Amino acid sequence: MNQNHTKLLSEILRNIANTPHIRPGEVPDINLYMDQVTTFMDDHLGDTRRHQDDKILTKTMINNYTKKKLLPHPTKKRYTKEHLLLLIFIYYFKDFLPLTDIRTILEPITERFFDPKDSISIDEIYAEAYELSEEWISNICHDIMESWHTASNSFEDCADEDRETLQFFSFICMLSIDIYLKKQVIEQMIDRLTENDAGETPPKS
Repeated sequence: MNQNHTKLLSEILRNIANTPHIRPGEVPDINLYMDQVTTFMDDHLGDTRRHQDDKILTKTMINNYTKKKLLPHPTKKRYTKEHLLLLIFIYYFKDFLPLTDIRTILEPITERFFDPKDSISIDEIYAEAYELSEEWISNICHDIMESWHTASNSFEDCADEDRETLQFFSFICMLSIDIYLKKQVIEQMIDRLTENDAGETPPKS
């Protein structure tokens, strides 16, 4: 693959690594009405949209998350800091997991740590997850670039007019299998934990 494409990927990865995510200290410690919640999410996550008209969060989404028990009900129509933190988790999870799986992941968190008076608050959980994620982003970008270089060395015996197309396809396949396998791990972990919680014996490996 040519140098222009390599430069483009480097720029994309740099932009992704520098995309601002919601830092723990940026989440307001006051109760918000629904309109304020959607505005806050739009203001802080708008840069993660793929298309300009993509919705970050809508009233319908929030009501649906509450109905499906991913999100505790608001108090007097107002949402706490803990609600916002859960909505941030949901925003990232929903790109690759169904709501039923997200509920399974979040249920132990909301049941044990939603009250800010609990021994560990959701605020602390989010801060720890944020720090771990920030540390891991550079590793992920490095792995993606390594996949690019590996794909760039494939199909070397093909005709010049075909090589670049096939190398790009190889790169997409490498990223896709990475996503697929990690999603499989998440799904199987959720399934096994759900089986164990239900008192069922998990199948033998």
